[in-house]
Amino acid sequence: MQGYNAIAVFNQATDKVLMCIRKKDPYLGLSNFVGGKIEEHESGVEAAYRELLEETGITESDIILTHLMDFNYPLDDCYVEIYVGRLNKVKEVYGDENELYWSSLDHNFFDASKYAGEGNIGHIMMHIAMHKSELLK
Repeated sequence: MQGYNAIAVFNQATDKVLMCIRKKDPYLGLSNFVGGKIEEHESGVEAAYRELLEETGITESDIILTHLMDFNYPLDDCYVEIYVGRLNKVKEVYGDENELYWSSLDHNFFDASKYAGEGNIGHIMMHIAMHKSELLK
């Protein structure tokens, strides 16, 4: 079963979340968290830190990631691990893979015309909000 990850990165003030606009399918043109494929030799958290570095320039010393939840898709023979973290300093993000931007938190992340994942981003953001004091210290 192929593993993937998605990482919800919050700025230091925890009032913005890092999003990307997908340049390819699936979800071409929609906003999503950064993330990617878990390679065979990697643990989930190793892959999350690698993807963050590759897609944003964020290093392991810039953020502590917490494994939040998983989505399993047995009919598609894959799963997605969800990680969350808060930057420990102001950090300029950059990447070639997708366009990156900081989103305020007052959006409807369930809107499938704007956000990837058939409502999963909304579910993830609500779960993070419920546990914000634990997850975004």
